[in-house]
Amino acid sequence: MTDTTRRAVMLGAGGAGMAVVLTACSGYGDTSATDGGAAAPATTGGGADAGAAATGFAKTADIPEGGGKIFKDEKLVVTQPKAGEFKCFTSVCTHQGCDVDAVDGGTINCPCHGSKFNIADGSVANGPASQPLAEKPIKVNGDSISLA
Repeated sequence: MTDTTRRAVMLGAGGAGMAVVLTACSGYGDTSATDGGAAAPATTGGGADAGAAATGFAKTADIPEGGGKIFKDEKLVVTQPKAGEFKCFTSVCTHQGCDVDAVDGGTINCPCHGSKFNIADGSVANGPASQPLAEKPIKVNGDSISLA
């Protein structure tokens, strides 16, 4: 007769629990786990996303010259440093990850610790941030601005 120790029971139960967790997570985001078919390949053209990209997320008329506009859902800020010149940057401050909240006086401003970034190139105008905002490539097609 073998004696089952409390430790052995706990290790066995823990291992079984991990197997359940790992099995449950293995299908996340994989359509084949739910419909029995292969996962759909990523597309680079066509479909709903292409329509959104074609129409853009901003209109040139919405971006004031010498200023900009923040797009919270997209986590982007678009600026127009000079007439007809549009720039796009991430709206996440490089200091501690807060979202910027204003474009004013030629700078993109973070409310958390006072960092300011130049609208022309995203460089730091005032710290404590020490890194510029990451620039995002955009396309201007007529009056529509979209990510490139």
